[in-house]
Amino acid sequence: MHPTEDFTTIESVFVRHRNALLLRGQFTPLYTDYYLHLMQHGIRHPAELDQMLKDAMTVLVLHLVARPWAETIAWTANLRAPRINLFVTGGSTEEAIAGRIFTEDIREPDRNFLYSQTTSPNLSEPRTSTLEIAGKDPFAWISQFYEQSEQRQARAFRLEDENFALVAAQPDCDMTWLEALDEAAVSKIDSTEETKLLETRRFHFECGCTLEKILPILGSWKNRQDDLFGDADEISIQCPRCAAKYSVSRGLL
Repeated sequence: MHPTEDFTTIESVFVRHRNALLLRGQFTPLYTDYYLHLMQHGIRHPAELDQMLKDAMTVLVLHLVARPWAETIAWTANLRAPRINLFVTGGSTEEAIAGRIFTEDIREPDRNFLYSQTTSPNLSEPRTSTLEIAGKDPFAWISQFYEQSEQRQARAFRLEDENFALVAAQPDCDMTWLEALDEAAVSKIDSTEETKLLETRRFHFECGCTLEKILPILGSWKNRQDDLFGDADEISIQCPRCAAKYSVSRGLL
């Protein structure tokens, strides 16, 4: 069990008279988990890609709190420049978010695309969607995602001291007010608007992967170990969800 202070707590707040939902939280605990994970597995990202991954995890966490508890959501952004796949996934029930960056063997698209997959015990099969996204800022992608997939407006904001917020329109939302919001207005919304705290959820960076869970991925190589290992007795493989590194020896297959 993680101590409570190791989690990022997200508040879901209803803004009365504006008919908007405010999701907000302070993300330092989650980022600390993330950087400890990178250190543990010897992973270093260029500064630009590191910020993009953190931003993608941030907006997904805020979006998850706007959605039903049981949903698990995975996003993959396939980008032209930089040519990467950016993957993030999380769920409120597990109280966890994870993600990684793929930089090798990436198919170059003619446009940037975001692929979304939602699973839930209430769904007979995953719900998927694909949308074209502009730019390389996940805080802009979330507005595009809401407009195209959620059929409503939403805006994400970077506040001070690693605080972040997402404001999503509800039925009969005051759209003039929503479109005029800026970081200063969101920061002092409790003093300028009538608000009601609906619930809180908490998140930390954790994939839950283990070597035992990853080994089945190599099952097809069991009878072709020389092709997989070459002259080596051991190889390193990465978790497809968080890039954690695991050593695999011939005897494990």
